[in-house]
Amino acid sequence: MASGDASGSKRRRKAHARGHSAESWAAWYLRLTGWRILKRRYKTRAGEIDLIAKKRKTVAFVEVKARKTRAAALEAVTPASQRRIANAARIFVTEHPKAGFFTMRFDVIVIRPWALPERIENAFDGRD
Repeated sequence: MASGDASGSKRRRKAHARGHSAESWAAWYLRLTGWRILKRRYKTRAGEIDLIAKKRKTVAFVEVKARKTRAAALEAVTPASQRRIANAARIFVTEHPKAGFFTMRFDVIVIRPWALPERIENAFDGRD
């Protein structure tokens, strides 16, 4: 194995661990603000949703981004990732029909160093 492959693999593992840590912080923040976590890392054939949370009559499909700045986090939620999340959300609703009775939205939680998590409600509309 070339040393470049090993360092790339190490970087991927660190990024993966950082992502899991950011998701844990985001879930903690949501729970503290009255949300119930329904699913973490919800996987479908269309893709993965980091967190699915419910509060009163709202279900939020949450993408978590750990970046140094808010702008960098929002840039990382590309149109392709928005489509992936929206498609996965549609699968969630077909598997959990009661969710269709709730208001659904797509939020982004930004995890930055030395800052509280920032939730951006309705970060995108989920329509193609």
